[in-house]
Amino acid sequence: MCGIIGAIAERNVEPILIEGLRRLEYRGYDSAGVAVVTPGGELRRVRAVGKVAELARQLAAAPIEGGIGIAHTRWATHGAPTENNAHPHVSRERLVVVHNGIIENHHPLRERLLAKGYRFDSETDTEVVAHLVMDYLMDGRDLLAAVAAAVAELRGAYALAVMDCEHPDRIIAARHGSPLVIGLGIGENFIASDVQALLPVTQRFVQLENGDLATISRSEVAIFDGALKPLKREERISQLSSAAAERGQYRHFMLKEIHEQPRALADTLEGRLGDDDVYEALLGPAAADILARTQAVQIVACGTSYHAGLVARHWIETLAGLPCRVEVASEFRYREPVVLPGSLLVTVSQSGETADTLAALRQVKLEARHVGALCVCNVPESSLVRESDLVLMTHAGPEIGVASTKAFTTQLVTLFLLALVLARRNGLDPARCAQLVRELRHLPTAVEQALALDGEIERLAASFADKHHTLYLGRGLHYPIAMEGALKLKEISYIHAEAYPAGELKHGPLALVDADMPVVVVAPGNALLEKLKSNLQEVRARGGELYVFTDAAEHLEVGEGIHRFEVPKVDDLLSPIVHVVPLQLLAYHTAVLKGTDVDQPRNLAKSVTVE
Repeated sequence: MCGIIGAIAERNVEPILIEGLRRLEYRGYDSAGVAVVTPGGELRRVRAVGKVAELARQLAAAPIEGGIGIAHTRWATHGAPTENNAHPHVSRERLVVVHNGIIENHHPLRERLLAKGYRFDSETDTEVVAHLVMDYLMDGRDLLAAVAAAVAELRGAYALAVMDCEHPDRIIAARHGSPLVIGLGIGENFIASDVQALLPVTQRFVQLENGDLATISRSEVAIFDGALKPLKREERISQLSSAAAERGQYRHFMLKEIHEQPRALADTLEGRLGDDDVYEALLGPAAADILARTQAVQIVACGTSYHAGLVARHWIETLAGLPCRVEVASEFRYREPVVLPGSLLVTVSQSGETADTLAALRQVKLEARHVGALCVCNVPESSLVRESDLVLMTHAGPEIGVASTKAFTTQLVTLFLLALVLARRNGLDPARCAQLVRELRHLPTAVEQALALDGEIERLAASFADKHHTLYLGRGLHYPIAMEGALKLKEISYIHAEAYPAGELKHGPLALVDADMPVVVVAPGNALLEKLKSNLQEVRARGGELYVFTDAAEHLEVGEGIHRFEVPKVDDLLSPIVHVVPLQLLAYHTAVLKGTDVDQPRNLAKSVTVE
């Protein structure tokens, strides 16, 4: 969950490294550091606790120049966020390493290296890698061979960039489990954990695969397998622009991304809808064969993506009549799940690099318990996309804020497209399909209308900012939306929030309700509304303050302790996508009032590439 960037060029690379770190800061912001070899061959290393801005401040006061360097922004795993634990790590003032991932066998390696006289200055697993590579260098190997020998001993997930100050003509990269991409320039080349870091300098990229090693010099890039046999990897042109990762007029990336949702939804739907149907071809050339054999669906995801999967279960079972199971990836991979015969495995991940989701995909593929693997993802260059049989891209664009917003709503609409494709194959009435296609076309407009609640919700946030607990309620396919609303509030405002199916109130949570616990209710005007109104009365009878988001205002009275917010009306199946928008705004404005770091909440990172 850390960020890596490296550069080798004729020009000074320090500004490139710092700008890259700023763009990678969503991946980790406990500490940051940079190491550059000067034209005179001197190693200059600067590290700082906290955000990249602190590192940039130090460099502004004492600039460093050089044509080769590597840098890192850290999300702490082994060892606290201190300067000693910050990357880059150095061995014998010569060998420099940055690392993303976890080295599981670092302890025995550390003991071995200590016995050989290596001194450790940090608590990290990464410093083991620096000394291990150095040990192989001392045996007479060149840098590439030393890195190859070292990584052969490592267990776990890692992306590595390695630099030898005595031979500052190359950077060595290695990848196993954690993402790493090479950026190609003219007379200069780069490496990073995410293409976004390199968009100001190039749009030409090569993705490293698991087990790859690479040598990056100014004039060329060479890629090898673990035995140092040369490999060919395809060059790709990124369609992302560097401006897409800027805040623009907005105070925070999260607010910008909330307001980008109408466009993101329109982009995700573009080219995928016919006059009255969904294009099955959008799933890829293998879709017809895989879907013909699909008898069930198994969804695996984490966090916000898991909530999207829970909504999709309702859609798939309601529209397609197929059994659908949804499981948290970190639970799925560590038990012995029974995957239903004929299951289509669906993985959902914004980044496409979520470690547990990737591991679940590989586990199912290895055991051949499915008819095919489909991923819903926002990053076309990601591991999940490359390893899946079918792909549905979300077209959300870069999402920088750690708390997911537009990635979630575009995941929902993409999963709805999948549900429609499956439903048409299973006999969905063409007239109903045509109606839902019309509703999909209207969806961006409905979300735009929901965003008009922004001012009203900003005022409402004052009722939440001084609270310590909040309860979210929903029923049916809106219960996962209550879960997502609660997750957003606790992620960025640090207010404890939990969600319950409204019908479960009397089975325990009602004991918590009092005047100091706001109760947020997702209340669409569907067949469950009358049941839900009874649940609301249960809350009011205990003195609870209700905040109700509904598209059926005429059926819900306001009064003392009941506050109503009108959400645009759409087809009930699609209403989760609209109802989640005001919950995102509520979390955002509450966090702003509390003065938390909205885009980079404590202890969290955007791309969860470790277990």
